[in-house]
Amino acid sequence: MEARSVDIKETVLASKKLNADHCPEVTDKATRLVAMKGKKVESFDLKSGLSDAAIAAMLGPTGNLRAPTLKVGKTVLVGFNESIFEETFG
Repeated sequence: MEARSVDIKETVLASKKLNADHCPEVTDKATRLVAMKGKKVESFDLKSGLSDAAIAAMLGPTGNLRAPTLKVGKTVLVGFNESIFEETFG
């Protein structure tokens, strides 16, 4: 992130386990969720709320929130995909 001059406002250590109960807090005030698992990218419209499918896409195999998780404006990015990060951060 520093290499792309992205201003990081808050960092949460990985030792603080975030699970499905934390997903509404993470997506609060967001209108879009982009969940990435390698080449698989799913986009969810959050204007009508957080669906079970969106929550499932945010979680890894252990049931914890996937890393990295970023809020960029009104979009929440969960997981990593090179092309999405390049598109978002240039």
